[in-house]
Formats: sequence, structure tokens, C-alpha cells
Amino acid sequence: MFAISPPSRTVLRDLLTLAWPVVLARIGIMVMGLTDAIVVGNFSSTELAFHTLAWTPTSIVITTAVGLLLGVQVMTARRLGEGRRGDVGAVLRRGLVYSLWLGGGSMIGLMLVGPWGLASIGLEDGLAEGARLPLLVFSLSMPAYLVSVAAQFFLEALGKPKPGMVAMWVANGVNLALNLLLVPDLLGLGVDGALASSWATFFARAALAVFLIVYIVRLPEARALGIFRKAPRDPLAEAEQRKVGYGAGSSYFIEVGAFALMTLIAGRLGTNETAAWAVVLNISAIVFMIPMGLSSAAAVLVGRAFGAADAQGVMRAGLVSLAVISTLTLAIALIVWPTAPLLIGAYSRDPALIAIAVPALVLATLFFVADGIQAVAAQANRAAGDIWWPTIMHFTAYGAVMMPLGWVLAPHMGVDGLVWAIIIASLVSSALLTGRFIRVARRMQRVASGEWRVPS
Repeated sequence: MFAISPPSRTVLRDLLTLAWPVVLARIGIMVMGLTDAIVVGNFSSTELAFHTLAWTPTSIVITTAVGLLLGVQVMTARRLGEGRRGDVGAVLRRGLVYSLWLGGGSMIGLMLVGPWGLASIGLEDGLAEGARLPLLVFSLSMPAYLVSVAAQFFLEALGKPKPGMVAMWVANGVNLALNLLLVPDLLGLGVDGALASSWATFFARAALAVFLIVYIVRLPEARALGIFRKAPRDPLAEAEQRKVGYGAGSSYFIEVGAFALMTLIAGRLGTNETAAWAVVLNISAIVFMIPMGLSSAAAVLVGRAFGAADAQGVMRAGLVSLAVISTLTLAIALIVWPTAPLLIGAYSRDPALIAIAVPALVLATLFFVADGIQAVAAQANRAAGDIWWPTIMHFTAYGAVMMPLGWVLAPHMGVDGLVWAIIIASLVSSALLTGRFIRVARRMQRVASGEWRVPS
């Protein structure tokens, strides 16, 4: 009989309590984009193409910016671990300022560069022009959305993930209702299709940001947390918060960029292969929301232990998180494996696409566990003060291993070759990052308690 020690049992309980609302919130992010695509796609396939072209560049920017804001979550958890509850308000305020900088900068950048980029990549006539206005509206929503991300990270680090989950699904409800009203122009506003859907997303993201900020300022402990108190400048704390963000943002950019290039490789294989790859990747991305949620919970627990100078707690939180994600992703893989035909059939009834996508999805289940492990291990490392090694390891696995393998294998094995490239890259990434975390945690354990020094 496998026995869990009382401290590990406590960590497991805290992890699961934090993780499930975060997982549902992350799934909500994907559902918002999926809702837009479904409603617009049922309205017009041409408008769906406009929507997809407008959504893609903003999603890459958002993924990178979310990583850049991860410092809010990590530093809030550390301050709580240090017993400095009154200083977490300063972390939030810095995060909100950074989110406005990032949101405003990405908004302006996408507005200036996005339409030009669409027009210069050789799209069919009319596609770039049709995607231009939806892209501009998606760009306008960037500041509000990134403010909501900073607020959500803050609440998760406080151990209050449920409000963020509720807010995300309320925003999804707003988005769905507005899509159903605006996309077919039931209100007679003279705007429909992809452009109308982009406005639905804009208002949903604005509502999400407003809800979360109002919730935070109305917290009973808001004053005690220093939310309303303007703290003196702390250059070291500011630098550390930005450092965490730079490391995570770089990792996220490497991953999303690598997978974007893998999609381009799939595009060289043919129409059915590209569509099959898109379906397999979408299902895998939905599954990945579980490691994403659990990695956030792991970062909070590891960050608190790190802030409290609890080396044993750092090791315990990391290993319990890795064990949980291994178990969950293995269970999901065993469910997806036999149900692959049903899952693919929900996306398409095209026999040619199904014949390619089903075996590719079955094969993809082989990287679910490794991909989950690497996501959790990367966040655990960052929370333990190891910022840049995860980025280097992600570049090694996805830049130096996955993309060259995909390029070589795809012409010979088709979509299966791309999946094999991901499997190998995920195994490399999970091994490197887990090994790195154990090394970091053991190094902490070797440090005499009197010599422990937590970076500010």
C-alpha cells in the first residue's frame, strides 16, 4: 500500500484545491476563441478565414505577454511565504503597470505592423483586407485582457482562484451572447461576421478586467495587503519581478513560435494533412490546459516555500506536483487513445482527414505525460528562483530538437512525423527540467538554514 506522509498529504490537498479552478479558468480562455470560431464559421466560411487570420498574431502576442506577467504570481507567493502580506499590494500595482505597458505597446504594434504583415505574406485576394479590421479590434482589447491576466495571477497566488474562474466563464457567457447577437447583425448595426465577433471579444475582455479589479479592491483584507498603500520604490524587487517575467515570456514565445513553424511545415504536406494537424494540435492544446493550471498551482506552493526559506517544502511541493500531473496526464492519455475516432469525428466527417488525424492523435497521447511534466517543472523552477535555465532548456528542446526533427520527418512520415518530433522534444524537455528542479531543490537543502538568503 502506497503511503503518503502527512506533509505531502497537505501539499496534495492544497495543490488540488488551487489547481481545479485554475484549470477551468485556462480552459475558459480556449473556449472564448473556440466560441468565436464556431459562431463565425456557421455564419460564413469566408468570415471564419478573416477571423482566424486576425486572431493568430494576437494569440502569439498574448501568450508571450502572459509569460511576461508571471512575475505577479511568483512574487506574490514569495512575499506571502516570507510573511510580508503587506507588500503584496506593491507586486500587484507593478503588475498592473506592466500589463498596461505591454497591452498598450502590443496594441500599437499590432495596429501598425499587423495589417502590413497580413498584406505581405501572399494571401489570396481579399483575405488580408477582410482580416484587417478584426485584427485592429482584437488589438484594442489587449490592455484590458492583460490587466485581467495580472489580476488573475494575483488572486491565484493569494489562494483565491475561484473568482478568476467564475469571472472567466461569465466573460465567456458575455462573449457567446454578443456573438449570437452581433455576428448575424440581429441588432441592425451594419456590422457582422468576423468584425462583429472581434467586438464581442473586446467587450467580454473588458468585462473580465473590470470584474476582477473590482473584486480585488473590495477584498476585506485589501488594506492589510497594501493594495491601497503606495509603497516606496524597491528597485531590487522590481528587477526580480521583471526577471521572472522575462524568463517565462521568453519560454512561452519559444514554444508558441516553434509550434507555429511546425504548422507551416504541415502546410507543405497538403490540405488534408494541414487540417488533420490543426485538429490534433487543438485537442492536444485542450489537454494541455490541465498542466497549465497545475503548473500555476505548483508555482504558488513552491514560491511560498521558497519565500519561507523552507527547502524541504520546495522539494516536496515540486515532487508532489510532478507526481499529480504525471498521474492525471496518463489517465487522460488512456481515455483519449481509444476515443480518438470519436474526438476527431466531432471536428470533421471528411474520411480523408479522419484517416490521417486518428492515428496521429493516438500517437500524440505518447507526449501528454512528458508535456505535462515539463510545464509543471518549468514553473516550479521559476518559483524556486531558477529563471533562465527553463528558457534555455525550452530552446534546446523545441528550437534545436523539435523543429529540425519535424522538418526531416514530416516529408517521410506526414503528420505522424510532426507528432514524433513533439514526443521526442517533450521527453527531452521534461528530463532536463525535472533534473534541473531536483538539482536546485537539493542545493537549497544543502544550504545551512542560517546561511539561507532569498533574493529580494
